[in-house]
Amino acid sequence: MTGRFDGKVALLTGAGSGIGRATALRLASEGATVFAHDIDKGRLEETNELAGGGMTLRAGDVSDPQECHDAVAACVAELGRLDVLGNIAGIARGEHVTDVTPEQYRQMMAINLDAPFFFSQAAIPQLIESGGNIVSIASNAGLMGQAYTVVYCMTKAAVIHMTKSLAMEYMKTPIRVNAIAPAGTMTNLVANYSFPEGDLDADLFRYSGMRGMSDPEEIAGLFAYLASDEAKSVHGAVFSIDNGVTAG
Repeated sequence: MTGRFDGKVALLTGAGSGIGRATALRLASEGATVFAHDIDKGRLEETNELAGGGMTLRAGDVSDPQECHDAVAACVAELGRLDVLGNIAGIARGEHVTDVTPEQYRQMMAINLDAPFFFSQAAIPQLIESGGNIVSIASNAGLMGQAYTVVYCMTKAAVIHMTKSLAMEYMKTPIRVNAIAPAGTMTNLVANYSFPEGDLDADLFRYSGMRGMSDPEEIAGLFAYLASDEAKSVHGAVFSIDNGVTAG
């Protein structure tokens, strides 16, 4: 659907790989000017190459609240506006809760939760002006309890409630705020994922479901719909795309 984002500027975190890269490529293909953010500059350059060029790239650490604000300011300064904020960057680990160190806990909170909050905080004034929207990547782990991912589940549940609470706070403004809750998706994050030692077959079956995993492009397709004017009545929603994992 080329042209759906003509004249629109989208700031996307985690754009160097996985869902972030797929979303950057999808929005660019539909006419968006993409401000691609990731901690890995080399991967950002690969994303830009795949798109045929034209993206504005910024390497930075989303766990730093100042970087979140600075990235939004740089996007508006360089591109003149902001229409879509995609909070996509994230990390995950399989771990026994008793083994989690304070440093590991803070890192996951900073990347998965603090970053979406501070990016949203910085972007909201610009999005009100443009009539834009926020789409955050949550997870099925934010909708159900999962063993060995307690901290991760906490962060994604918080992203879901941040989405709903922002939607209520800005109900009388032009902006829209939504989230997507994928389950297992074929990304580098999942490829490098491991659970603690032990017999986890029953647990893994319950969390992964019977239909396998999704592709990043599927998530990007839903993101593109939610971020577009076609979804003008969608506000405060959390869309599951999880092969039925949370169905019952």
